[in-house]
Amino acid sequence: MKPTEIKKDIYWLGAVEWNLKDFHSYTHSDKGTSYNAYLIKDEKNVLIDSLEKEYKEKLFCGLAQTLKGEKLHYLVVNHIEPDHAGVLTELVEKYQPEKIFCSPMADKNLASFCPKKDTWPIVVTPTGTNVSIGKRSLTFVEARMLHWPDNMATYCPEEKMLFSNDAFGQNYASSKCYIDEVGREVIEPSLARYYGNIILPYSAMVLKILPAIAALDIDMICPAHGLIWRGEDCQYALDKYQEYAEQKPTKKAVIVYSTIWHTTEKMAEAIASGLHEAGVEAKIMDAKIYNPTEIMCEVMNSGGVIFGAPTHNNGILPQMGGVLTYLKGLRPQNKLGFCFGSYGWSGESIAVLEEWMQKMNIESFPLETPLKIQNSSNHEILKKCLETGKAFGEELSKRVDSLK
Repeated sequence: MKPTEIKKDIYWLGAVEWNLKDFHSYTHSDKGTSYNAYLIKDEKNVLIDSLEKEYKEKLFCGLAQTLKGEKLHYLVVNHIEPDHAGVLTELVEKYQPEKIFCSPMADKNLASFCPKKDTWPIVVTPTGTNVSIGKRSLTFVEARMLHWPDNMATYCPEEKMLFSNDAFGQNYASSKCYIDEVGREVIEPSLARYYGNIILPYSAMVLKILPAIAALDIDMICPAHGLIWRGEDCQYALDKYQEYAEQKPTKKAVIVYSTIWHTTEKMAEAIASGLHEAGVEAKIMDAKIYNPTEIMCEVMNSGGVIFGAPTHNNGILPQMGGVLTYLKGLRPQNKLGFCFGSYGWSGESIAVLEEWMQKMNIESFPLETPLKIQNSSNHEILKKCLETGKAFGEELSKRVDSLK
């Protein structure tokens, strides 16, 4: 896509990756993504962020079209990760900027990506640093752990624009430029998916940083991935981040399980029936069928998390282990859960699942006896599963109601 003027003399310079499904080799992107850089033309021309290395020519072409022979005076490095700073060395060599602005943590770590960094005109910008670029100015706000230690945002008060880098981004490929061109209801799942699978572990930091961002007079939020927020949609984005970061429990439970001969699957279905009887929404997800990113989206949106697995080689099936490893790293909070399973002769799966649940800091719903069955299901165990699901749902509902 060609450069797009988003405000007078301010341009989106980016690349749309329509066919991306594997984002950063660890999370699934079902709708592609975009990599966004922004150029402000003023007395000092400023490029905010860059692109992945493979899009170098696209970025240079966009700069040639918009600068039209003028000098590129300043570079702003909001984040040093290669999808945002992959062309940084080439930009410095080609344009010889007068100044390169970055956060204190970026200054500390940038050389690990750009070995020539110590010869560059680096200006370190702690929160509150203000730089005049002519008719406009830029103010820098450190956004540590959103989602790396070096992240920062750049605010232009004269234009009421926040260049937020990863924050408020979405993995969403589109020929459109703005959220309001596709609709909040279309974008919200991608916003939640991005937050839940990338930002979630740092929710405590989000809650600390959000008040400082909310205090700014913002008319446009320009993230480094996905579409741009403008007008009333900016407050919507802030509200959604507040909601995601608070992680308040809901009357919904997700049952994540693996199965060999369908015994654990039947137990999961009976538990879900009990949840339904208690008025709690249930989502059943087979770890073999759903990818960890999809499972995490449901976990983030649930008050209850229930794990089930058959015993396999004195442990659990590999795909279930992979899902649990992924979920643990994202550290979901304020969850209630329990475990169930089946076995042939040794029966260690429940103990393994409970250990994972402990590591994830999921509160254990007390069961009188372990919810397990040897080999095949029967009416008695399925009835017990239903009753357990119902009791769990009633307890979850009670806790959610107490927070109102």
